[in-house]
Amino acid sequence: MAAKANGEACGLCGGRTYLIERRGELASARVCTCSVDCPVCGGRGHILVQKEGTFSAKMGARTYDVLEPCVCTLRRTRVALYNDVQMPGVMAHASFDNYRPFNEAQDRGRGVAMHFAHQYVKGDTAKNKGFVLSGPVGTGKTHLLAATLGHLVLEMGVKSRYVEISLLYATIRRGFQDGKSGGEIIGPLSEVEVLAIDELGKGRGSPFEMETLDELIARRYNAGRTTLFATNYSLEPERKGARSSAPSGYRATDDARSAMKDAELLRERVGERIYSRLCEMCTFVELPRDTPDRRRTRQEMDAPPPLGGMRNPGR
Repeated sequence: MAAKANGEACGLCGGRTYLIERRGELASARVCTCSVDCPVCGGRGHILVQKEGTFSAKMGARTYDVLEPCVCTLRRTRVALYNDVQMPGVMAHASFDNYRPFNEAQDRGRGVAMHFAHQYVKGDTAKNKGFVLSGPVGTGKTHLLAATLGHLVLEMGVKSRYVEISLLYATIRRGFQDGKSGGEIIGPLSEVEVLAIDELGKGRGSPFEMETLDELIARRYNAGRTTLFATNYSLEPERKGARSSAPSGYRATDDARSAMKDAELLRERVGERIYSRLCEMCTFVELPRDTPDRRRTRQEMDAPPPLGGMRNPGR
């Protein structure tokens, strides 16, 4: 932990030795000014460490010196790894500490994400089961993905990536115009140790989108790699009476289309093959449909009182 001369933690980074800031569309990390000049190695980037080992029974145990990366080198490496995550800039300050649950389900969601992050075993795919967060818009799903990846990368040095699924589809389509194949773009996402896929199920459900999603998840599933998901679609195994069939040629209103979307299940959006794999790859967490939209709640609380009067403090 970085500290001031008087022993207090740095007022900028709080002792973390790094800062995360919003730069344009992405979140960006940098080494805090309190830790730029390393007092441990003097800027060399490595330190001499004395170790003990037995090379033969005749010689017995002997001590020897080896060069190891200094903590400042590890810090710079992890900051660079974070800047490869491609985290949205709006999530630059997302953490487990500033996530505010409105109900028990949200609290459980935070608990699942925190347990995953703090109990993660680097490189041990068998012990690192991912999770799926399902819930309405504005309920903090992306916040928890960002907090999880931030901990994995900056505190543990785990190579991770974030991708919003509809933006991935758009990136691949643009790649086609430049002569790139979808596999060239999917390849790095297939190989990264931890991948967070946001807005799972979003899109038109075209053959191109379904094939892309299937290939990405199949590659990660077959390799035993850990994947995290967030979706607005329900994980409920069945919802009696939720679906209604419309007459042929019926043109739904915006409200009707929205209601139909709310009634859709994730397994209907991604297909049985992908959904079956998610069941094996992840822990499921469903936030109730009536969970408040955090963004709308914040906007309503910050809104000025109506003209000609004051808010009723009792409401």
